[in-house]
Amino acid sequence: MTYSDFTLTSPLSELEDGAAALLTVTIVWHPDRSRIGEQFVGGAGGGIVELNRFLPLFMHPGGDGLPLGHGGISRQPLRLVRDANDEVTLTLPASPMAVEVNGRIVKDAIHFSAAQIADGQILTLGRALVLCLHWMHRLPVPNSVPGFIGVGGASIAVREQIQMVARTGMPVLLVGETGTGKEIAARAIHALSGRGHAPLVAVNMAALGEAMAASELFGAAPGAYPGAPAARAGLFAQADGGTLFLDEIGNAPAAVQPMLLRAIEGGHYRPIGASEDRHSSARLIAASDQDLDAAAFNQALLHRLEGFVIRMPLLRQRREDVGVLIVDLLRQQGIDADLPAALVAELAAHDWPGNVRQLSNVLQRAALVLREGGVPTLEQLTGSARAKMEEAPEPEPVVEQEPAVSRRRPSKLSDADVLEAMAGNDWNIQAAAQALGISRPSLYKLLEDHPDIRRPESIAEDDIARAMAASAGDIERCAALLKTPAEALRRRWRLLRPN
Repeated sequence: MTYSDFTLTSPLSELEDGAAALLTVTIVWHPDRSRIGEQFVGGAGGGIVELNRFLPLFMHPGGDGLPLGHGGISRQPLRLVRDANDEVTLTLPASPMAVEVNGRIVKDAIHFSAAQIADGQILTLGRALVLCLHWMHRLPVPNSVPGFIGVGGASIAVREQIQMVARTGMPVLLVGETGTGKEIAARAIHALSGRGHAPLVAVNMAALGEAMAASELFGAAPGAYPGAPAARAGLFAQADGGTLFLDEIGNAPAAVQPMLLRAIEGGHYRPIGASEDRHSSARLIAASDQDLDAAAFNQALLHRLEGFVIRMPLLRQRREDVGVLIVDLLRQQGIDADLPAALVAELAAHDWPGNVRQLSNVLQRAALVLREGGVPTLEQLTGSARAKMEEAPEPEPVVEQEPAVSRRRPSKLSDADVLEAMAGNDWNIQAAAQALGISRPSLYKLLEDHPDIRRPESIAEDDIARAMAASAGDIERCAALLKTPAEALRRRWRLLRPN
């Protein structure tokens, strides 16, 4: 029997039993960050999805649908054909747009098995947009939970379980690898419960020594041991009326496990050296990255902790969440970094043995490299080979690796070089920087000093309006007419004409 046998699942957005999974495309990265996390959810049966600049429409739950809209995306469709066996064939558009699958340029049709779609396949279009092709077993819903970010079915399911159990007083066991967000889930359960006003007391059971564990948890009477002349309140007393979070419960000393069982069953415990029991109404939440069924762990205690079990999904099982996680982690760290699409694709395709915690650390390193004008790569940031990138879907398609663009010194580039790169890449800064072999921050500096390229904020509103009319609302054509970066022009136009 596994923990999943005990896990309760909310039925709110779950598909009917036996229903086929929904083929879904999630925006992992987009120059307009507000678009990251938007999804197109296809049908459950066989069918065709045509993906181009204008269709299909992507949306956040409850929001308005928008096409990808980026000038680097072909007007000719990339086709995704799903057959009756849930296998998917990707057919390239009749255009020069670069298409990458898990970081490799593809030059021919490519076939994915149902299992490969379940793993999540990372598509990069036009070297600017990163998408994830995956299954959804639940409908997207805006079920916000403090701190737990994600748009895929696994994340939705965890949030539903958190919301459901938070309203009860049941003990909760959170299981999952290190870095999957078990403490975040515990804090969310506490915050959403009726105990949110009371303290949440957290302790790492692996840090409690055998000798002091009982007194740390249950307190001690005066003189109970040398060096304790006064009474000591334990963690159960501190968490009375609130929540006690026991992290790494699998490392709890064997001697205190029966004491924990008694405290959970009736709320009664006895401080070390005391003659009477005390009572605590603390709610218990425990977490472990171990298989407690197989460990030398008190099984009666395990069954009490299993009042409600939530299995935290691994990051490699939720690649569609990588984009929204990156945005949230950068915000938390106060980092304003413009990551290259190629790096985001590498991050989304990586298997992340350290899960979200490792991703957070890697993003900090990436920000340092970008600040120094470098172009970070996954291998550089993690010191490991790109295992996911090396696996080509079966059967192998015709795959070619484009020659790398040699690095160039920005000072060696002429104004004509910069203008040609911008014009040849639909006035997209990231694509032009890659074509020139320089970093995006370096290109920004060259654009500021360029005599012919204009800053959108310096262009009069009437001039922009006339150019938009002449280009029939196509932002890239408008940018070419005005000789200004397309994304910055898009933002300025939205400010000028919000409706």
